[in-house]
Amino acid sequence: MADQGLEGSQPVDLQKHPSGIVPTLQNIVSTVNLDCKLDLKTIALQARNAEYNPKASFIYLLIREPKTTALIFASGKMVCTGAKSEQQSKLAARKYARIIQKLGFPAKFKDFKIQNIVGSCDVKFPIRLEGLAYSHGAFSSYEPELFPGLIYRMKQPKIVLLIFVSGKIVLTGAKAPVTTPIVDGGIFDGTTAPAMAMVARDGDVEHEGYRLVIFRAEAKRKWRRQGC
Repeated sequence: MADQGLEGSQPVDLQKHPSGIVPTLQNIVSTVNLDCKLDLKTIALQARNAEYNPKASFIYLLIREPKTTALIFASGKMVCTGAKSEQQSKLAARKYARIIQKLGFPAKFKDFKIQNIVGSCDVKFPIRLEGLAYSHGAFSSYEPELFPGLIYRMKQPKIVLLIFVSGKIVLTGAKAPVTTPIVDGGIFDGTTAPAMAMVARDGDVEHEGYRLVIFRAEAKRKWRRQGC
């Protein structure tokens, strides 16, 4: 069974995504060890799209495809950010390593690792943050005078969600191994953040191992009956 997802025009398989919502990946942060010492000033003078501040301990490198930014340190450590998928992040990191190699440094490509995955979604209805904080106080932090969103720390999968009254949700802190699908059936499988947001308006939610599973149509019917 498929339905129209809220995050785009592609149909959503409701068997895989009971909520009907599939978060969109916004940023992948990865790290690589180039395994050699680097002269940042030399790289800044010879590489294209390089930015270097002598007061900083790193240099910026940018490439257009995939559109990413790398922070490269004199120690040979590199951080790659801006990719929209794990594959893009790895491809970009390899391109940066080749750039360094072409500048005469014996750079290698070691210890590639995804450090953070950031995603977002919109459940398309207002969320009662006070109710969510009350019913899930062990996992929630809500201080509207300091930050407008509710911070929800899931145990499994171990991710942090920033939930806003507008219905917008940001997911961060995920670290998916290469063998784990990131969206379909994996960390962001549509039964975590969106379903958790629905708890704020609907009390009849099944909680299994910190994974909140709810069906969108049923939630809407109860929402109307309660007159909320």
